[in-house]
Amino acid sequence: MIGSKILLVDDEVVFTKNMAKLLTNRGYIVTEVNSGDSAIRALEEKDFDVVVLDLKMPGMDGITTLKEIKKLGLFTETLILTGHGSIDTALEAIKLGAYDYLTKPCEIDELVAKIESAWQKKDGEVKKDMHEKIQKVVESPHDVFDLFPQKK
Repeated sequence: MIGSKILLVDDEVVFTKNMAKLLTNRGYIVTEVNSGDSAIRALEEKDFDVVVLDLKMPGMDGITTLKEIKKLGLFTETLILTGHGSIDTALEAIKLGAYDYLTKPCEIDELVAKIESAWQKKDGEVKKDMHEKIQKVVESPHDVFDLFPQKK
């Protein structure tokens, strides 16, 4: 969705800058970081709709970063980028909760299509969560809001 907030995580600075420029030109709001640690800090500070995450990075690799992202319990979807033909690792990432993967180099149109699809899934999960919370309030408001505590 145009205006979606994207976190682009890749240790290849030139790739990150170029991809960020291409995505920004298509209407996305892009934040770029070059390490897993920086990605986690960014996610703790701001909300993102989709994380585009490289698997092979020095320090905290993509799999470890994905595990940390999942621990945060955010409404965000993660797309995996792999430049080393490591489909097995990409599939492991999907088992850990990544939305999908792309091999690098990837075409910008292919990346945009995956981002759009991931955003739609994220949006659906947010709506479902909100509906469940509203349903709890409707069904049993006293359990949710203890507005009038019982006198003993």
